[in-house]
Amino acid sequence: MEALEAIQNGAASKPIFSKDSCVVFTVLGASGDLAKKKIFPSLCNLFEKKILPPTCQIIGYARSPLTTKQLADKSNPFMKAKNKDVLSSFWSHVSYVSGTYDTPDGFIKLNEKIEELEKSHGGEKRFRLFYLALPPSVFIPVCTQLKHNCWLTSNSSECRVIVEKPFGRDLDTSNELSQAITALFNEMEIYRIDHYLGKEMVLNLMILRFGNELFRSVWNRERIACVVITFKEPFGTYGRGGYFDTNGIIRDVMQNHLLQILCLVAMERPVSVDASDIRDEKVKVLKFIKPLDLDDVVLGQYVGNPDGKTEDSKLGYRDDPGVPNDSKTATYACAKLQIDNDRWAGVPFIMKCGKAMNERKAEIRIQFRDTPSDIFGGNCQRNELVIRVQPNEAVYCKMNVKSPGMTFAAEESELNLTYHERFEDIDLPDAYERLILDFILGTQTNFVRTDELAEAWRIFTPLLHKLDGGAKDPVDYPYGSRGVSAADEFIRASGFKFSGTYRWNAAKK
Repeated sequence: MEALEAIQNGAASKPIFSKDSCVVFTVLGASGDLAKKKIFPSLCNLFEKKILPPTCQIIGYARSPLTTKQLADKSNPFMKAKNKDVLSSFWSHVSYVSGTYDTPDGFIKLNEKIEELEKSHGGEKRFRLFYLALPPSVFIPVCTQLKHNCWLTSNSSECRVIVEKPFGRDLDTSNELSQAITALFNEMEIYRIDHYLGKEMVLNLMILRFGNELFRSVWNRERIACVVITFKEPFGTYGRGGYFDTNGIIRDVMQNHLLQILCLVAMERPVSVDASDIRDEKVKVLKFIKPLDLDDVVLGQYVGNPDGKTEDSKLGYRDDPGVPNDSKTATYACAKLQIDNDRWAGVPFIMKCGKAMNERKAEIRIQFRDTPSDIFGGNCQRNELVIRVQPNEAVYCKMNVKSPGMTFAAEESELNLTYHERFEDIDLPDAYERLILDFILGTQTNFVRTDELAEAWRIFTPLLHKLDGGAKDPVDYPYGSRGVSAADEFIRASGFKFSGTYRWNAAKK
């Protein structure tokens, strides 16, 4: 926590590592899309803000026989930093090693390179950090090779590893993966990354809930009627349909990103902001949720829209050559979860997510109960607290006010905190940038723990197995639409009320 408090206004006010420390950050899978689009740009941003330790060295590791310059050429188009001097200085800290993922030779070379950098940059305290930007099929062999060839166990060293999702396909495969990795590393060395936990407004949930007394007495089933967590993307899966078809929207988005948000909305107040205390409360919430069944979900699969404005929008999910013609994989899902504890019993938590929809949006919508007695002619609508995660980060509250002018009628308006209006000069960091910094600092709060992961899979595995067996067909919906129309009725039947009298307009910047 002290190191985090040292970082102010986008730069470190004091070094976050002592002068006798040497930090080597290795990106495994350095030639892939995730590395060039997210990891190297995030590391460069931290470097430009002078948050990375000055002695920090970065190594890219992959099978491709690349030079550091070729790696830079692949990554530079995605860099936020465009200053050539900054980029040149950043890449001077980067090396590249080529090797396989399942044999010792490459990892022996990697270890030799790490030792070379540690000797040349000195420091009694050594930090070796490994980011697995790799498919889960190679997690176990890579972790095994790292443990046997690159891991340090002395008191003057620390080693950590980040593992990217998906963490298995169901409870059994997730448990197998977790058992294999925890047999190699202890829990404090493992960082399972869910990038949604690094988003500004998701992080803001803790402050909103537990830093404002006005919410304490209303954050329960007596005042809240329904919670809706939404994730929408305006593009389809064409070009990556082969990968997506093995997972589907529930594994891709709902079981991880949206369920993590649900935990932060619903959990009890933790004892402190320490990682163990926060994650303990998230696990408690998950344990109160029963496994989902077929009746708890509405599923959809997008089809081409002949009136679409782009060529992509005229193509349906199954038009992708990588997708089977008879695929029943859902690209849209709406699910209702119940938390059977004293605070939330009877309150539906709706999660909905989809590809090829009408807009890009992620938000949390907390709808309060009806006013007990409306003396204003039935015009008072339900209050809603909305946390807009992306785009146009904001917190706003829909409420009833008097209509302007010579009238005493009620109408809907808002109390509005739009971040780009209130904090004009603040550059909000990318989620990966924030989480990579947490990883470097050894802060586990925003990463997923083993028992947390197991509880999440327990909730979804029975449903996923039935869907994998073809127990429920997805409904067609047009590319660029709001999704499956039946989901609206499903949400209404769950207790949500849509008034339709007011729409929030995001501030433009």
